[in-house]
Amino acid sequence: MSEKQCPAKKTSIGGQALIEGVMMRGPQKTVMAVRHTSGEIVTEEYEVDLSDRPRFWKIPVFRGMYSMVDSLKFGYKCLMRSAVLAGLEDDVQEAAPTGAAQKLLMSLMMVVSTVLGVALALGLFIFLPSFLYKLLAGALDTAAGNTFWMDNAVLRGVFEGLLRLILFLAYLLLVTLMPDIRRVFMYHGAEHKTIFCYEKGEELTVENVRRQSRFHPRCGTSFLILTLLVGIIISICIRVQTVWLRVLIKIALLPLTVGIGYELIKLAGRKDNWFTRLISAPGLWIQRLTTKEPDDSMIECALAAFCPVIPEDHTSDQW
Repeated sequence: MSEKQCPAKKTSIGGQALIEGVMMRGPQKTVMAVRHTSGEIVTEEYEVDLSDRPRFWKIPVFRGMYSMVDSLKFGYKCLMRSAVLAGLEDDVQEAAPTGAAQKLLMSLMMVVSTVLGVALALGLFIFLPSFLYKLLAGALDTAAGNTFWMDNAVLRGVFEGLLRLILFLAYLLLVTLMPDIRRVFMYHGAEHKTIFCYEKGEELTVENVRRQSRFHPRCGTSFLILTLLVGIIISICIRVQTVWLRVLIKIALLPLTVGIGYELIKLAGRKDNWFTRLISAPGLWIQRLTTKEPDDSMIECALAAFCPVIPEDHTSDQW
């Protein structure tokens, strides 16, 4: 793969761990490589067309909102497709309905699961922290005979933000107990190692990739952590005490929170100084949970997805 070598640089190529595989997104194409139960690596390629993106969604902060929605949408599609390519659905094909009935059932299941997932996320990460702080602050103020806790916007914002972080960490700790999720996290490690190898300008081989770090500053995990930290600052600025109104304001400000988090992760991926190291540190630490050391077969999958997305013009994927 020596023809895939290039000078050391920061690349815009990113990826996502899938079920028994990896998806890589380059400037011109996206490729997913999945290990079938037979041992063969199955790849699929998608062309990338950014020409239809309105100029408005290329403006800083706003581009983060667009990128997150696009990544979630396309990433979910690839995740579902990887289950098929990996052969995990072969055992249930005969029992499943076919034709139009199958498509309708799958569409309904996706809508229901998405609605329930969004409702659960909003309830746990937005409503619950505000509700619990109101209960706790009310009890403390009643005992002290004042309104110190209820009126303290800084303590409220920090409490809500830290509780969201604790809930997120608890979720990650729970899912790491699942063997299938641990394998996904191993593919996540293979994705990071492959990108690091390319960014260092080394030949893309299993041996070279294996030596790289699995902790990358430009990662979805780091993005989520930065977004949660930005949310603490935004929560402090919201001086409304009524729980339901506070929740509505937070939901309305979610796009702004996401947009700022995106700009920070772009900065962390592009620069290396004390500030970027500081904002990258929490996400890199959390990656100890969301990435695991991959085996060579997983690295082979990551390479199979990565190499085809490298552009001929090595300057076009500059981060």
